[in-house]
Amino acid sequence: MERPGARRLLSLGLPTVWGAVAITYKLACPLAQEENMGARIVSSAVFFAVGTGLILHVRRALLRELRQMREVAGAAQNVLLRPLPSRVEGLALAAGRLSASRGASVGGDLYEVVATDHGVRVVMGDVRGHGLAAIGTVAAVLGSFREAAHDEPELPLVLRRLERALGRHLRERARAEHPAGGGTPPETPLAEEFVTVLLLEIDGDGGISALNCGHPWPHLLSGTARPLTDGEPLPPLGSFPLPADLPVLGCGRLLPGEALVLHTDGMEDARDVAGTFFPLRAVLAEAARVPPVSPQGLIRAVCTRLLRHTGRLPADDAALLVLRNDRSRIPLQQPEPDRHAPTMSGG
Repeated sequence: MERPGARRLLSLGLPTVWGAVAITYKLACPLAQEENMGARIVSSAVFFAVGTGLILHVRRALLRELRQMREVAGAAQNVLLRPLPSRVEGLALAAGRLSASRGASVGGDLYEVVATDHGVRVVMGDVRGHGLAAIGTVAAVLGSFREAAHDEPELPLVLRRLERALGRHLRERARAEHPAGGGTPPETPLAEEFVTVLLLEIDGDGGISALNCGHPWPHLLSGTARPLTDGEPLPPLGSFPLPADLPVLGCGRLLPGEALVLHTDGMEDARDVAGTFFPLRAVLAEAARVPPVSPQGLIRAVCTRLLRHTGRLPADDAALLVLRNDRSRIPLQQPEPDRHAPTMSGG
């Protein structure tokens, strides 16, 4: 295995050798001193070869650095937005994402699925913006969720933990970006910084509970595709403080064979050259006609159709998360007028 010190020595030595060859030729070779056409052609060929060698060496060095940066970014992505297991508590899972930046592996979309004593808990969110600032916000929200999902018995308490974690992160960022405040945190976080967040809880009976802060509602696939509910979401986290009362929305039950599709607004907002939005619901309805839906197959189909629709990378990051109920049965409950009718429960 080549050592880093040897690589650095080689990277410095080769340009030095090429430069020494050019200077030696110019100063010591009699042919370089002549003024006739043949001598000039030979001199031009020598310096062209030297220049080409230098360019190729720099190109190889840049490609090597790019590979290393992508490896580091991929490792960071797997830690931050770690790959989901294929199955959690009888639910089949798959997730996919498309970045608005070519070659990028990190962005402002976030998702996680964890099995807890309170049921399977799911988060999907979208940070306003891109780049390193968005990645730091994703880390703050996801880190808080991974702890709060196990610790807190109710979804509203999980959401309040996310709000506090986001507030701390934004205040620390503001203090770091504006150190003139003498170490005193600003009174308000960064302006126009917010995160849309969707929290779901799926219990052992398939019952779905939700809290939504400005995020698109999931689609339920059961022979067709329709929004899980039409309830009014709360404002995104960071834009306004959460209200004192956080009512949990009951969204019916996820029956065996049915699937939920969570997504960020980059899916619905993607447009073609004519400005037509991507028909996400129609694509999902087409996939739902032949149950059971394959989570991985659905991810591939939607991403392929989206790229075909736009003809290029989407203008915004887009993420998709699919959960299919593979449980063999759901315990009997009291009859419900409509198994998917939204109901409100206090939280």
